[in-house]
Amino acid sequence: MFRFSFVLLAVVVLAGSVSAGSIYIADHEYQADISVFVVDYEYQADASVFVSEYEYQADDEDCLWFFCDHEYQADVSIYYVDYEYQADLKVFFCDYEYQAEWEESSPWMERLH
Repeated sequence: MFRFSFVLLAVVVLAGSVSAGSIYIADHEYQADISVFVVDYEYQADASVFVSEYEYQADDEDCLWFFCDHEYQADVSIYYVDYEYQADLKVFFCDYEYQAEWEESSPWMERLH
């Protein structure tokens, strides 16, 4: 019975943790899952990202981000770095949702939600 309860709990927790592209901005790099550098031009980026107004708009999308206020609400926590060489991921914030996409193959593809 205990094993079944544990497995059920694990499934529920994992299902809830991959539901949206909710992002939390960490205060320190060691608290973040990924370090991010914001580039000035789309061609410099690994991903073009659109920031959505509502969490449901970012469901299961790597390049649609919803910024949440608390770490426990987030699927991924990020830390903005000052230099490109420090970053795991380079992003460009685009103006329209249809522009949001991965520019190149990245090890973070399909892992941000």
